Amino acid sequence: MILPIVQVGDPVLRQADRHLTPDEIRGGAIRQLIADMRETMNDAPGVGLAAPQIGQSLQIAVIEDREEWLKDVPLEQLAERERRPVPFHVIINPKITESSGGEVEFFEGCLSLRGFAAIVPRARRVRVECLDERGERQIIKAAGWYARILQHEIDHLLGNIYIDRMHSRTFTSGDNFDKFWGGKSIADVRAELRSTKKSTKK
Repeated sequence: MILPIVQVGDPVLRQADRHLTPDEIRGGAIRQLIADMRETMNDAPGVGLAAPQIGQSLQIAVIEDREEWLKDVPLEQLAERERRPVPFHVIINPKITESSGGEVEFFEGCLSLRGFAAIVPRARRVRVECLDERGERQIIKAAGWYARILQHEIDHLLGNIYIDRMHSRTFTSGDNFDKFWGGKSIADVRAELRSTKKSTKK
């Protein structure tokens, strides 16, 4: 079942979500929730969806970056973002136990803040400990765009949204992103915004 996606301003997006027990995870209610979240994420479409985004204050998120969604992305952009297909999986009670590789910056959007994007710094590599949909312990080591997705969804489970981390001067509507920034590198965007800031001070 496709569920409505909660938009920014709803208090559920700002709560630290409840952990699930292995028995809960293996129960029918959570299995159905996972199926509904997957269908909702794919319909949106998005590469990740956390339970608070559908009004459930629970430590669970679904992730999938389909190969078909990458076919129209320029190869140089895929390489710059280190973006590769990620098969569907579930993270429950996740915790980032290690971040490395320095920070990288890219534009990021959110299904709970539709129509906007901003440059957000994230760790290039992360190690995540979590439970899967069977309640079994998993360790995920991710880099590049996959690491960004994990950090974005785990933020949701802690009551955070990308706008809490963004470079505020890069915040843009989707239309203006396509018009002004879509084909440019992050370095070019930052340089242009710096020059604009200097010119307005004169």
